[in-house]
This record gives sequence, structure tokens and C-alpha cells, in this order.
Amino acid sequence: MDSIRIHKVVRSKRRTIALVVGADATLTVRAPISTPLRYIEDLVRRKLRWINKQIREVESRPVVREKRFVSGESFLYLGDLYKLRIVKSSATPFIFQKEFVLAYERRGDARELFVDWYKQEARKKIRERVRLHAQRIGLKVGAVSITNAQKRWGSCTKSDNLNFSWRLVMAPLHIVDYVVVHELAHVTEKNHSEGFWRKISTMYPAHRSSREWLKNNEHLLHV
Repeated sequence: MDSIRIHKVVRSKRRTIALVVGADATLTVRAPISTPLRYIEDLVRRKLRWINKQIREVESRPVVREKRFVSGESFLYLGDLYKLRIVKSSATPFIFQKEFVLAYERRGDARELFVDWYKQEARKKIRERVRLHAQRIGLKVGAVSITNAQKRWGSCTKSDNLNFSWRLVMAPLHIVDYVVVHELAHVTEKNHSEGFWRKISTMYPAHRSSREWLKNNEHLLHV
């Protein structure tokens, strides 16, 4: 349709439609289950200028090269960069001690070892931040899970279980806090209505700058 292709339509029990331009410049439409495809296509046509602007911003970002997992390469953790050092003899295959240390013989498993480590850290750090903010605002939540999600930083289920992408732990702590608070707000507001954003403004006043940071830097949060 015109110059914009809808790459994916995700239907759920949400109340509103969201147009999402991902880090790969693809367009995903999140819509209520009963929304007719014709209505979605009409909306996309009306929003062509905005969508094209988002795509241009994504495509103008510097290309991030694939990780090579070599000594001296840097990796993000809570917003800071730490270098990787490969050693020929090590009691453990992979550790973090103010730097990442990888055993030479495990270079072929480097990405899997990094991802496993990030997942462990995400479980500890994100669950800790959920407890802190839930207590602060007096909310009870269900289970907190860490997922492999590539395009959603967090989600809240109907039963108030919270899900977070492990990649989030690479971002600065205040960005982690924003995503945590965003999902906590969904415990009482299962949509992105004006009421939801008023709640977010009360719970996390700096939400606009945090959303902007994620939009501009999400391409860096990968291994």
C-alpha cells in the first residue's frame, strides 16, 4: 500500500491501535482483535508522513557491526561499557569482574555465554527494581519473567504477570526503571489511554526522555 508495507499485524485484547517502527525499520501494527484490516490500512495511510519520518530516523542511525568476541571489544551492562579479555587458561569459562573474561577454548560459545550471563543479571536486577517500585506505589504483581523478546522491552498479562526482555539489562538503570514502571502502570491500566500516560507522568516524570533514549539507542542493546 502506497510506499509503506505493514510487516506484521499483532491482534490482542488491547483497546487501541499502535503503530511501531522497529529497529530494523519495519512497521508492526498492534490492534484490538476485532479491528478490520481495511481500518488498519486506512490508518496507516493517514499516518504515512509520521511513519516515513520514523523510518528515516531509524535508517539514519549508524550501522552497528556484529560482535566478534575478541579481546578489547566492549559490551554494555547497565549503560556502561566493559571490555572483553580472552585468556588461555581459566578456572571458569566466563566471568565478569569489572571486565568480561572468556576462556580461549570457549570462544565458539561466546555469544551463548554472554546471553546466559545477561539473562541471569536481568533476573536479579529487573526483579529487584520491580519489587522496589511496586512497594513504592503500593502495587501487587504476579510473576516476573525474563524473555528473549526482540521488539518488546516489557509486557503485562491479564493476570498481572510481568515480562521483560533480557536485553534491557544492557541499558542504564534509569531506563530499566522506566520500563519497569511502564509495565507496573499496566497492572491498573491495560491500555495506552490518556489515563495511562497521566499515571506514568505521576509515577515516572522523566518518562518522555527515557522513551526517547530507548528509541534512539535500542539498536545498541544486542550481542
